[in-house]
Amino acid sequence: MAALRGAWRLLRAVLHVLHGMAVMLRFPALDAAGRHERIRWWSAGLLRAVGMTLEVSGTPRPGSALIVANHVSWIDIAALHAAAPHARFVSKAEVLHWPLLGWMIRGAGTLFIERERKRDAVRVVHAMAQALQAGETVAVFPEGTTGEGPVPLPFHANLLQAAVATGTPVQPVVLRYADAAQPYSPAVVYVGATTLLQSIWRVVSSHGLRVHVELLLPVGTRHADRRALAAHLRELIAERLP
Repeated sequence: MAALRGAWRLLRAVLHVLHGMAVMLRFPALDAAGRHERIRWWSAGLLRAVGMTLEVSGTPRPGSALIVANHVSWIDIAALHAAAPHARFVSKAEVLHWPLLGWMIRGAGTLFIERERKRDAVRVVHAMAQALQAGETVAVFPEGTTGEGPVPLPFHANLLQAAVATGTPVQPVVLRYADAAQPYSPAVVYVGATTLLQSIWRVVSSHGLRVHVELLLPVGTRHADRRALAAHLRELIAERLP
């Protein structure tokens, strides 16, 4: 039963991705509101295609903001975009090599960072600061990699410098994945030697998956120390992951 469910959902997901690629070809002709609405539609549709229910609480901060979230799975971006489609993500450069999804993630305005090059963080922070000063919302995963869910990994402070330098509020966001049997579903965990294809199969063949996206109140950054800010943001998110 699980294999049949997984095969059907995988087919739906592939078709949805292909549809999304066709939609993105029309992006140059759309205004910002039109692009955001299609990003929201596609992201929510991908969650449905893989059998995941979306729950959202809280409201994205309007205008310039830096969204900071815990990082659990490859599907985190879709979950966040379903709740905040106007956010531009900062993602590791390896994502560009993901089949089909890499091209789409680039098309959504993602900023890519080459984590093995320490000096690349300076370039990305500068690009983030420019986006924030232009009134955009940028989203980052300060853990730098995926964790197992209940306990966030330590938050890296480097990328938070863009918010501190521009005085932009930071909005913490909590991602929680549950299934029909457990409050923290192991199906979405994407760590260690798990490959992307293995993780996708675990997700599509699971039962009762749901993701709760909780947008917390924004935190001010003026005169903040970025390391202290990183620790505070991690604590706020960890408190919502009992």
